[in-house]
Formats: sequence, structure tokens, C-alpha cells
Amino acid sequence: MTRSRTNRPAATGPRRRAAVSRLAVLLVLAVCAVGLYAVTAGRNAGERTAPAAAQHGPAASAVPSPAPTGKAKPKPARSQVPEHGDGRFTEAPGTSRTIGHGTPLRYGVEVEDGTGFSAASVAAEVDRILADKRGWTTAGAAFRRVDSPPYDFLVRLATPDTTDALCAEYGLDTGGEVNCSGGKDVVVNLKRWVLLSPYYKGRPAEYRALIINHEVGHRLGRGHRGCPGPGRPAPAMMQQIKGLHGCTANAWPYDRHGHAITGPAVP
Repeated sequence: MTRSRTNRPAATGPRRRAAVSRLAVLLVLAVCAVGLYAVTAGRNAGERTAPAAAQHGPAASAVPSPAPTGKAKPKPARSQVPEHGDGRFTEAPGTSRTIGHGTPLRYGVEVEDGTGFSAASVAAEVDRILADKRGWTTAGAAFRRVDSPPYDFLVRLATPDTTDALCAEYGLDTGGEVNCSGGKDVVVNLKRWVLLSPYYKGRPAEYRALIINHEVGHRLGRGHRGCPGPGRPAPAMMQQIKGLHGCTANAWPYDRHGHAITGPAVP
């Protein structure tokens, strides 16, 4: 007897509901597993990249500076003397007592603005120099500082460029380096007032005395003098900035005993 093949009937009732419940549970577990993996992966990725960001910071993409290959070269020292000025001068106020005997020469003191020196301080130094007993009062000169014309001479502290311009009016070439005397002007180059000369290094009071004594000497009609002999003091009227030629540095026209310090005339 041949047995015919028949289809198995589908599950119904309680059995079907149980199968559906199991399938739903499996789907929920699968979704939870996927979410947990994503959270864990993201956390692990953050733990790997955070230290790198903390170490390099926002400049991590910048080109690193090259390592130093040796000591840095020292910067050259800059002169503290301004080369240029505005050509405007401030005059020292007030007057001084008369020094020396006879009719005093009236002098004023002016300082170019921007030099770093006050007119009053420069005037005090000029007063001191002219009043020294080793100065021109021993030759019979007398001086009195005033703050208004007429002047017999006017001491003017100026920047190198202004010095050149003022001295050029008298046909003198100061080359931005030296002082001059012309007309009623005694022009003091700021460079010499500050930097002195190699022969007076560390002795600003002495070198400034030489400047004033030399240039005022010209106003008194004194010409240049040379070295009187090796080892002897250089005359104040010697151009000592050009060398001592065997003499020793000296800023004064006279010594403490009233003896003139001079030398052979220089044409």
C-alpha cells in the first residue's frame, strides 16, 4: 500500500506564541550587544588619542624649531649717543657769580633737545671748569654766565649732525666727531662729551674740562700747541684727540702752582 506524503501542519496556539517570544528576546540581545560594542570601541579610541593631544597641544602640526648648534652671537653694543637732533636748544636759566678779575666775559650755555642732558647740569659743569684755579682765570680772564644776550661766547652742546652743521657755518669740518669754536659759538659735540677719548677713559670730568678749556682758549685768542717733550703734560691747547705724541694727558692751561702748561706753536 502506497503511503501518500502530506505537509506538516504549522504550529498554532501556545506553541506559536512561545516561538515569537524567543525570537523577540534574541533580537533585543543582539541590539544590546551591538550598542555595547560601539560604546566600548569609542571609549577605547578616546583613550588612545587623548594622550597624544595632551602632549602636542594645538601646535602639534607646526614645524619644530631647529636645535641650537652653538652659542648665540653677542649683539654689538650700540652707542648711547644720538646722531641726529632737531636743532632746537634750551638755555640754562639764571646767572653765575663773576669769577676772575676784571671785566667778565658773558657766556651762555645751551643744550640741544633730545641729548639726554639738561641745560642746568651742563651749565653747572661749565661753571665749575671755568672757575678752577688751573683754568684761564690764572691768565687774567674773568667770566660770568648769563641767560640772555649779549654774549661774548655761547657754549652749545649738540648732537654730531647738528655740530657739523653749526661748525660748517664757519668753514670748519668736524666730521661728526670733534668740537669747534667759531664766531661766538663754542660747539661741544655730544659724542665727545659722552664717549670722551681713549686717553681719558673713565675720566669724564677731566676730559670735559679739556673740551671747555681748549675751545674757550680759542675764544681768548689762543692757538694750537704741540707736545713740549716726552713725559711732560700735554697743553690744553694741544689737539689731544689726535694723539699725545709722547706727552701725558692734561686738561688744564696751568698747573696747581700757577705755571703755564704750553708747548711749541702749531701752524
